[in-house]
Amino acid sequence: MIEPLSLPGDPSELHLRIVYNDTLSDTPDVDTLEEWSVEILHRRREHDISRCPTASGACDPEDCPAYTASDSAVGSMTFFRVHLDRGRNAYAAMEEASEDLYEIAQALLDPATGYYTAEVSELLEYSGSALLVMDRVTLREEWRGRGLGVILAAEAIFRLMPGCRAVACSPAVYDLSANRLRNEAEWNRVTAKIARGWKQLGFLPYRDNVFVLSPTSLVLEEQRGQLRRRLVELGAAWSATTHA
Repeated sequence: MIEPLSLPGDPSELHLRIVYNDTLSDTPDVDTLEEWSVEILHRRREHDISRCPTASGACDPEDCPAYTASDSAVGSMTFFRVHLDRGRNAYAAMEEASEDLYEIAQALLDPATGYYTAEVSELLEYSGSALLVMDRVTLREEWRGRGLGVILAAEAIFRLMPGCRAVACSPAVYDLSANRLRNEAEWNRVTAKIARGWKQLGFLPYRDNVFVLSPTSLVLEEQRGQLRRRLVELGAAWSATTHA
């Protein structure tokens, strides 16, 4: 049984908008690094009684013209699809792009070839040549604490990983607005919690702070089904609390 929720809205109304913005620029990295932005949106439905053709509360929300829907952003994710077989050397491109991407390149790629190291190639079954990097996952503070980040990340990964041989991430805290995270013990606790969430999806620690998920692993698919059911349960619990 899920305890009553204090979330600001119905979690079952969360959805994703996945966007790749192609600037059509002619740069050395354009064919190597693709940045994918994922908006986490919450759909809120409002009922205008003055426009309702029936008595208040007696209409069908799906058909009633008095209902309007609007989306508000409650978080975001950033992914990089790294193409190792086209454009420039992927290791060099990731090194220049950011410290976080460079950390992952150091763990997984051969600097000379820009391709997976021999060790990584032996570790992962072939399911494509690209590398998918989960770079950022953020939620507004009022939406945290219910595992929604893991649920939503699983959906985004599932959509973006076709053609990839590996999915990688480096668990860390990126929102430093909370004063409590200035305490080292609390920082370590939150970071460990984030790592446990990614392990739940099938990510395994590989080297240093880099975690790797094989797209051929059945763990993600199995967990995705469970997480979707969890989202339904969260929505039901929120609805029961709100309408009690």
